[in-house]
Amino acid sequence: MNDKPDQPLWTPSPDRVAATAMEAFRKRAARDHGVDLPDYAALHRWSIDNPETFWTAIWDMGGVVAERRGDRVLVDGDRMPGAKFFPDARLNFAENLLRRRDDGEAIVFRGEDKVERRLSWVELYDRVARTARALSDLGVKPGDRVAGYLPNMPEAVIAMLATAALGGVWSSASPDFGVQGVLDRFGQIEPKVLFASDGYFYNGKTFPLQEKLAPILDGLPTVERLVVVPYTTDAPDLSGLSGAVAFPNFIAGPPPGDIPFTRLPFDHPLYIMFSSGTTGVPKCIVHGAGGTLLQHLKEHRLHADIHRDDRVFYFTTCGWMMWNWLVSALAVEATLMLYDGSPFYPDGNVLFDYAQAERIIFFGTSAKYIDALSKQDYRPIDSHDLSSVRAIASTGSPLAPESFDYVYRSVKKDVQLASISGGTDIISCFALGDPTAPVRRGELQCRGLGMAVEVFDDDGRPVTGEKGELVCVKPFPAMPIGFWNDPDGAKYHGAYFDRYPNIWRHGDYVELTPHGGLIIHGRSDATLNPGGVRIGTAEIYRQVEKLDEVVESLVIGQDFDRDVRVVLFVRLREGVSLTDDLVKRIKARIREGASPRHVPAKVVAIADIPRTKSGKITELAVRDVVHGRAVKNKEALANPDALDLYRNLSELAS
Repeated sequence: MNDKPDQPLWTPSPDRVAATAMEAFRKRAARDHGVDLPDYAALHRWSIDNPETFWTAIWDMGGVVAERRGDRVLVDGDRMPGAKFFPDARLNFAENLLRRRDDGEAIVFRGEDKVERRLSWVELYDRVARTARALSDLGVKPGDRVAGYLPNMPEAVIAMLATAALGGVWSSASPDFGVQGVLDRFGQIEPKVLFASDGYFYNGKTFPLQEKLAPILDGLPTVERLVVVPYTTDAPDLSGLSGAVAFPNFIAGPPPGDIPFTRLPFDHPLYIMFSSGTTGVPKCIVHGAGGTLLQHLKEHRLHADIHRDDRVFYFTTCGWMMWNWLVSALAVEATLMLYDGSPFYPDGNVLFDYAQAERIIFFGTSAKYIDALSKQDYRPIDSHDLSSVRAIASTGSPLAPESFDYVYRSVKKDVQLASISGGTDIISCFALGDPTAPVRRGELQCRGLGMAVEVFDDDGRPVTGEKGELVCVKPFPAMPIGFWNDPDGAKYHGAYFDRYPNIWRHGDYVELTPHGGLIIHGRSDATLNPGGVRIGTAEIYRQVEKLDEVVESLVIGQDFDRDVRVVLFVRLREGVSLTDDLVKRIKARIREGASPRHVPAKVVAIADIPRTKSGKITELAVRDVVHGRAVKNKEALANPDALDLYRNLSELAS
């Protein structure tokens, strides 16, 4: 099948388009500002040409609660970095997520088949109020860091909101991180309080955390209180944990009443996020409260078309930015559908069981999950009632065209499939869904409103229909306010602005389509250069993983004989061997589906493929191992032992 057909896989009905918040926003913007905005392309152009008007409209649409907005919307708008949005505003992030106080469901939670809980808006507010009071009693004040080493459970949301209510700065890691991985992250930001669970469930097993917590505390001398959340046990053993208290005891006391939200400047720090790379200690990326709030309001309300009482699910951990993205759905008064554990326990139906039982409307997951379902031939379209699901979102890596086919063939026919892309760097998206537009095979539907995204060729010129660097040529509110411990901004500048002055270079190798969509071909730094020709790794994965024998693959460029040759590693189905015939078929598939330049010089069978804890394959780490270079941050990997499989391979010696 052609990878870029013009025929859409799905088109929203006129009634559905008319009911979207995006359509209402487009019509209102045209009316209020006297401009002709006939379609999304015109709306997008208007949003980037008129940033002050656009972001003020987003503020109004989202009903932002603030002490004041101020008259100034954008100062130094020609500087990147350096632009300031709403410099006179004062607000509180948590206050905007807790504006609702009634008996409707705020959070629904499942921890595999072991735990199920529900919190109303009233109950959520009360628990946040109690937690904020306890943190305040400890002396937590604006700018203090509070960290979470927690599963994706209600207490993670509660602790974050309580921290933000006081003006503290929240940072989190998932409990599958090892001791060194936690210290590499939290050790840099010196938290005052650490929230942790007593353990977690995964694949039907219980993993206690007590043995990890003692050395973590030893390595974090700034922590004054460890708050342990009972999850796998009713009464966690706190012996040997200095300054530890169980969460129920921490928040005990009389009803606290209203939360005294601390309203702070628009750019006051809210989150510290961590890069997931393997090239050194993780970068600490600081995001501001106002920019995060506005960007998420825009994405949830307009691009995801999330409404009050919609039930919003994203499969994520607290170590991935999609957790932060998901939690912000509280600001549009939607219900958070949390799930922690394996998406394949007891089998691959479990998340669709959840969607059916709870009438989930927005279902978010990863491209690798969809690919795994396809490989195992799951057909929820036959086994589940997914009539409530209006949109399926995918991120983490490029969604292959065949995965688009799979969703519409085997999951649901009448659904918006939104492949989205951005990252921890911006805690949001550069490209994402448009509920008013068709879905085309292999394409992200649109560039985000207010995001001046272009594709630059090697000479720094904007191109359409050609592969190049994803850049953003104008500032936006969700840019980081900086990196932690980077007083002169050198690390921040070097990460995004070193190649094109005053322009954000994101590091993705992409293509802008004539439809206004995007195709992502991989990371720029993992791009292959055989014979000096740039090749995106995703182009190879899309072809190889069409073969039933191949479960997944990883490709690198190996320096060899004064050039770079393409080396493809394949993890095969159980019982399948890499025969000469299979190698020929792999190469033929790549040659026919991509080009002769994409065909690997070597195809090597491998037992495992290393991934970060957020599920991304790590081409750069494998490339370093193959070339005999040290991998500096193995703690970022979910399966670091897999790297040993790539060391000193005889197949790569000639």
